[in-house]
Amino acid sequence: MRSNPRQAGRGAWLTALLAALIGGVALPAHASDATPGRQALDEAWWTGPLLASGASTLPKGHMLIEPYLYDAKPYGVLDDKGKRHPAPDADTFGSQTYLLYGVTDTFTAGLIPRFGYRRAGGRSSSGVQVGDLTVQGQYRLTQYKPGGRTPTISVLLQETLPIGRHDQLDGRANDGFGGGAYATTLGLNSQTYFWTPNGRILRTRLNLAYTRSGHAKVRDTSVYGTPTGFSGRAEPGDSFNIDLAFEYSITQKWVAAMDIGYQRDASTRVSGVDGAGAAFERRSPVSEALILAPAVEYNISPALGVIAGARIIPAGRNTTASVTPVIAVNYVL
Repeated sequence: MRSNPRQAGRGAWLTALLAALIGGVALPAHASDATPGRQALDEAWWTGPLLASGASTLPKGHMLIEPYLYDAKPYGVLDDKGKRHPAPDADTFGSQTYLLYGVTDTFTAGLIPRFGYRRAGGRSSSGVQVGDLTVQGQYRLTQYKPGGRTPTISVLLQETLPIGRHDQLDGRANDGFGGGAYATTLGLNSQTYFWTPNGRILRTRLNLAYTRSGHAKVRDTSVYGTPTGFSGRAEPGDSFNIDLAFEYSITQKWVAAMDIGYQRDASTRVSGVDGAGAAFERRSPVSEALILAPAVEYNISPALGVIAGARIIPAGRNTTASVTPVIAVNYVL
């Protein structure tokens, strides 16, 4: 799931985003959550925003199950000259599920399996396809305490295993839901709380992540746009992501959430020979995107909640604008 604004425009919103990030982390409430007129922490239930994962770890022996369902739909595509054209009738239905377990109180490990089905260009996937699998571990470094200045901070390490199909897709290009390359992500997550003037809690998350991929062997038609008869390799570019999220506790059960993110993907290089034995080389341009994800949470209990919203990419550099409706359930056992 992934407009060509001027450089000055990109710099302005990125500067504003970074300023908000600094403010979100540096301004936790100094008063105890027991202060009269202020909502207590245990009076607010949370599911979590759509994109920013939590900085806290699960208590030892507890599990979290959080399936996401989405429909990624492009709204205008760019040609090789950067000109925008109406998007074709296309949908990419997908799911990814967080399956996490508290190994200790400060370390959580888990898996993120993915599945997808695409309908585009008058053709559909031959069936529900398996995407790449991510294995992750998260270690908590600090823990937020009411009245303190220190947010909860954790370090995250993920390894994505290329088990989804990415090549040899002749006649079934919409079956490709993998990348073909191992990818390692190192992230830093933080979370803190502060109180708004009306006494309600605003929970804030700040996530930073950097991903570096290996190379993928590629044959024939692939997710990298190679033709039938191609033989070679693809080298996906590195990716950097920053995400600031807010959750406002309207009532104990109802929460309004918002993610504001920025993602930069470096150039991907594809090289090899085509079916006629001629040299084939292609390099994608660097892409940048502003990402917004408004959502509403309904928390049935402290351990069970539902969130619904959309991931919106309104503008970017070499990026297709899109709106992706998302719904997820968060359950802690």
